[in-house]
Amino acid sequence: MLVTAPGMAANAKAAGDRMTIHLKQGNVVVQLMPKLAPKAVERLETLAEKGAYDNVAFHRVIDGFMAQTGDVKYGDMKDGYDPQRVGTGGSSMSDLPAEFTDTPFVRGTVGMARAQDPDSANSQFFIMFAPAPSLDGKYTVVGKVVDGMDVVDHIKRGAMSDNGKVDDPDRMLSVTIDDGSSDSSGK
Repeated sequence: MLVTAPGMAANAKAAGDRMTIHLKQGNVVVQLMPKLAPKAVERLETLAEKGAYDNVAFHRVIDGFMAQTGDVKYGDMKDGYDPQRVGTGGSSMSDLPAEFTDTPFVRGTVGMARAQDPDSANSQFFIMFAPAPSLDGKYTVVGKVVDGMDVVDHIKRGAMSDNGKVDDPDRMLSVTIDDGSSDSSGK
């Protein structure tokens, strides 16, 4: 009983978690979905709480499709940005197993980016501009934008001819996690 109680408490806390992405244009609030992807959500929270996402570029942004960010190895625009390698890196932690579901990729869905190997998601994630049924069941859904989609719509796009690679990209200034335990009524 003592072994399971802390885990249950952590899951109850995680159910209310929101991730706020702070950009120069404004904030994007993502409702995280730990019931769909507990390992991936935990990874996002860990990296955000460590400040690993601070100043990381939106390196691949395809109009009408998605905005990709989260390369903490090559995407940090203050320390270590590598325009030739951005999009190929991740964190120092091991890759994550796939947590695929039947949750559809629609406008505002946040998913984990990966290489061809389904079990290769690490730190990168993307936000959908529009539905993409071709991704359904093939990528891990970690959340949905609940506020700030207008900010997402203004992220600088990349060239279609270069698979959305962005020159002088917008960046996440910081990323914070709110466990949802407080609200405006003071509860």
